[in-house]
Amino acid sequence: MAGDGGEATIPSYLRDARSEEEYPTVGDWLLIDRDTHRLDRVLHRASLFKRRAPGTGRKPQLIAANIDTLFIVSSCNQDFNVARLERYLILAGEAGVTPIVVLTKADLTDEPEAYAKAARALRRGLLVETVNALDPGDIAAIKAWCGPGQTVALMGSSGVGKSTLINTLTGAPALATQSIRDDDRGRHTTTARSLHRLEEGGWLIDTPGMRELQLTDTAAGVDEVFEDITALAKSCRFSDCAHGTEPGCAVRAAVDAGTLTPERLARWRKLAAEEAFNTETLAERRTRTRAFGKMVRSVLKEKDRMKRS
Repeated sequence: MAGDGGEATIPSYLRDARSEEEYPTVGDWLLIDRDTHRLDRVLHRASLFKRRAPGTGRKPQLIAANIDTLFIVSSCNQDFNVARLERYLILAGEAGVTPIVVLTKADLTDEPEAYAKAARALRRGLLVETVNALDPGDIAAIKAWCGPGQTVALMGSSGVGKSTLINTLTGAPALATQSIRDDDRGRHTTTARSLHRLEEGGWLIDTPGMRELQLTDTAAGVDEVFEDITALAKSCRFSDCAHGTEPGCAVRAAVDAGTLTPERLARWRKLAAEEAFNTETLAERRTRTRAFGKMVRSVLKEKDRMKRS
């Protein structure tokens, strides 16, 4: 915890917390009891980033709060992956946060603009910066978003140069970095989320590379990132069109016409299904399971009755 009086470590226990989302996370503003130094409550969040916690459960895991601008960091090499970028864009869209794709290691490729063009195609008006993270002059455009009162965050997979970028932004070797490997992939160096004060007056949140970024409670974010498919779906003949073999499907017509790629449609299908599955509550799932079981028993009972008659 950091405040006007300095920095301190306090327990994050909240006596009245009713869910995981009520506990503090990096970027939260907290109300602390001055006498007991105990956490009283988490103040209202302007934004919240979360994912489905890794593993077999479906509890949400908080990533960071009160972010104004999200820097989605990838690199101009084999790490570049449009499907992964779309996941981060969905999180930003759901949180109502400005996303900026930062493509590092632009000095190590002959075609940085090709990577930038592929990223810009993912969302209308998306800002994309190609940088050499070691060059302070090369990240001036990024610093413009880090002024007083602003909280920015860096998210991306391991080894894309987030630590190097933070060291350049802060002007100090705050984080360890490791060199790129022969297979073009960097080594993972950040192991926990951290908050850094910037010379420009803002705050920067760093997050470790996430191997798994499962979506949950992000339906609006999916619609925003895939606004082209969302708009097309409104012209389908049937309101519940699954965009498969249904007649009058505007989405399939766009694929046939070449204005929508099959790959983008496939990514939308996967992310929309994942989001719906992870967001469904346990109570809803139990109700659906009971209804299905009741239907199966009814069918079996009817079949047994027909055999006897």
